[in-house]
Amino acid sequence: MATAFWNEEKTEARSSFWASGHTPTLIAAFLYFDLAFMVWVILGPLAPEIAKTLALSPAEKGLMVATPTLAGAILRVVNGLLVDRIGPKRSGAISQLIVIGGLLSAWTLGVNTFGGTLVLGVILGFAGASFAIALPLASRWYPPEHQGKAMGLAGMGNSGTVLAALFAPALARMFGWNAVLGLACVPLTLVFITYMAMAKDPPGAPAAKSLAQYFEPLKVADAWWLMGFYAVTFGGFVGLAASLPIYFTDRFGLTTIQAGYCTAACVFAGSLVRPMGGALADRIGGVKTLTGVFAVAAIVLAGVSMAGSVGAALMFFMLAMLALGVGNGAVFQLVPQRFAAEIGVMTGLVGMAGGVGGFYLAFSLGLAKQVTGSFAPGFLIFAALTVVALGGLTLVKGKWRSLWAAAATVRI
Repeated sequence: MATAFWNEEKTEARSSFWASGHTPTLIAAFLYFDLAFMVWVILGPLAPEIAKTLALSPAEKGLMVATPTLAGAILRVVNGLLVDRIGPKRSGAISQLIVIGGLLSAWTLGVNTFGGTLVLGVILGFAGASFAIALPLASRWYPPEHQGKAMGLAGMGNSGTVLAALFAPALARMFGWNAVLGLACVPLTLVFITYMAMAKDPPGAPAAKSLAQYFEPLKVADAWWLMGFYAVTFGGFVGLAASLPIYFTDRFGLTTIQAGYCTAACVFAGSLVRPMGGALADRIGGVKTLTGVFAVAAIVLAGVSMAGSVGAALMFFMLAMLALGVGNGAVFQLVPQRFAAEIGVMTGLVGMAGGVGGFYLAFSLGLAKQVTGSFAPGFLIFAALTVVALGGLTLVKGKWRSLWAAAATVRI
């Protein structure tokens, strides 16, 4: 009896989340992801000061903050291929060293031209591409029943965008914006040391895929739909995170520090609810969740275009970020239902689409401001894209529910 009881206890312990994987690696992946996202969007909070120094136009400001997003989108595919070949730990180490080296170079040499900001933005794209490294590093340690929790905990690193909004403007006021690039290397270096000490490559790595195999899912229409939906939800989230400091300073004349606090509040709301979005999708279905997300996002983004006060704008932006954050979790509840065998590849492709959406939103807002003198057209066009996404979801949901139902383990 005692032996049977002991064996049962051991089995239960092994099945628990914390006993089923490698906690030090999970912590290392979260820290890496968190600090990487912090520097990925750091040009956003610094943009008002950089624009004054370099006399940038609104369109140039928009392109400057959008460039890291586009570079991160493209490099997510590159990092996905690299993870397959040399493992996630070494891939993450290489990316971290590139980012630290780039920031140190920018600090010591100075960023004195608009072209220089774009080069720095491409380097910061390696930080944004951490998504394709940190999540496989953490999640592959855990069995299928704990994959969602592992990916959720590691993925909460997107809250690093809050750190940039909170601290970058104040540090820029104290030391100058160029010094912030050097100061960012301090926490990045500490995390790199921690990462190298704690992270371990997971056992049983899948076989490396060729470039052709990596893009194989693009032959399936459902892959494009999911990528399009994530381009709206995550694209809206990261595009706003990069652009809100410029919006609040240009539209309402706030100081960079005040704009940073407003941005941090909005970004925190969107980051906090991402795991909740996945949980809600598990409960009522990803399609129903996304239907509500797109409807709410369309209404509040249209509301932003008409906001006449800081308070009204802040309320609309927080609602938009809450909706988009829920949508991010809902999309990744749907992806494994359709592409269970290609989940690693689809994570990279869907993540890439999200980055492209973020680039479009950030750049279009700057362009709208330059051409029309107002940010409103940029918000209205993106609101219209959420309506298009809602129409597309309505078009495919019947087919998805009938064809995926047999294989799905959760609600669709």
